[in-house]
Amino acid sequence: MKIAFYTLGCKVNQYETQVLRQLFAARGWEVMEFSFDGGWDACVVNSCTVTAEGDRKTRQVLRRLRREHPEAALALTGCFPQAFPEEAAALPADVVTGNRDRLALAKLLEGFLATGERVVAIRPHEAGEGFEGMEAEDFGPRTRAFVKIEDGCENRCAYCIIPDARGPVRSKRPEDLREELEALARTGRREVVLSGINLSAYGREWGLRLIDAVELAASVPGIERIRLGSLEPDVIGPEDFARMAAAGKVCPQFHLSLQAGCDATLRRMGRRYDTAHYLRAVEGIRARFPLAAITTDLMVGFPGETEGDFEESLEFARRVGFAKIHVFPYSRRPGTPADGMPGQVPQEEKRRRAARLLQAGEELRGRFLDSMAGTVQEVLFEERGAEGQTGYTPNYTPVTVPEPAPLRGRILPVRITGRLGDGCQGELCGADPVTSFSCP
Repeated sequence: MKIAFYTLGCKVNQYETQVLRQLFAARGWEVMEFSFDGGWDACVVNSCTVTAEGDRKTRQVLRRLRREHPEAALALTGCFPQAFPEEAAALPADVVTGNRDRLALAKLLEGFLATGERVVAIRPHEAGEGFEGMEAEDFGPRTRAFVKIEDGCENRCAYCIIPDARGPVRSKRPEDLREELEALARTGRREVVLSGINLSAYGREWGLRLIDAVELAASVPGIERIRLGSLEPDVIGPEDFARMAAAGKVCPQFHLSLQAGCDATLRRMGRRYDTAHYLRAVEGIRARFPLAAITTDLMVGFPGETEGDFEESLEFARRVGFAKIHVFPYSRRPGTPADGMPGQVPQEEKRRRAARLLQAGEELRGRFLDSMAGTVQEVLFEERGAEGQTGYTPNYTPVTVPEPAPLRGRILPVRITGRLGDGCQGELCGADPVTSFSCP
């Protein structure tokens, strides 16, 4: 039997899909790359429900797959059915599961194929549930590996449905984390990305903190770079950044969630910090990590956001000087406090504000890339393209060099010469770049 996977959403979803691919392969399934053209007997849609757009895409994909491949078996899993079980059960999937039944998905799908009986199995999250044991092994051509170390969120921000979709905070045990990292190092992975739904909450149930996981990862021989997923600024402080810098392997790229650069909007959102606190976190990073890339998420059109609030948020983004901004118009989610708030912003106004913020983000991105020119960076090479070979600096700037010799998987010094698209171009240091390097 042949199976394919269609994944929506975040890096954690992508990690979990990879685990599902491994699970099905171990049970004798032939795992194929997804194509709407088919060629597979079954397809799993791993859904996202962060925004209404994610829900719309899930519905659209399932209906298209059912229409174009009526004989295929379809399974729906992930955050959408966990958060909205009744809506998910009404979609044209033969097997519907949530986030708690993910590892049982193969057996459930095989059961459907054997009996023809539709399966809807969505168990609610509950206090005290454990971390779902899983290890992804194959990341394809990527030189870095994602490692999920935390699941769940309990912050209950006014706009967010994720606590319903992902449940309480729970973390991967340190001994399991070490075992997974050592296995990745043995396969030649030199860079790992520690990820989670609320990564900053790692280890809370055992009196541990994220920095404990970071230091553990740094102690594993063969792991040379450590990246972190999205961080919450209210629980990451100066001591954490000092210890990260001392660990010696943490990449100077930090995605520090902001959501709004206006204190009044942050209060309405139920966020647990203000802009002054956020700015101190940024300053703490830059004091320890020169040329750090600080990226963020910014929402526009949250209920009650005035034009003045938006301008304040826009100005704060410029003040921070982000390396990249992910812009999101506010999306109403049933079951959240914000859905019933007064002052809902019209869609056209959300689009206008998003366009302005995107333009500002592009300008800030350009300034950041320009600041890289003239520096020498250690680049982990990943792929070959029309312009040459491309890799990533510690601060996750893509850099392309015109070098014909194969470089994939190598970390080599590169002098940055200027911008190239959404990244930079550079030249390898040394007269004989494949065998020797010398950068002043």
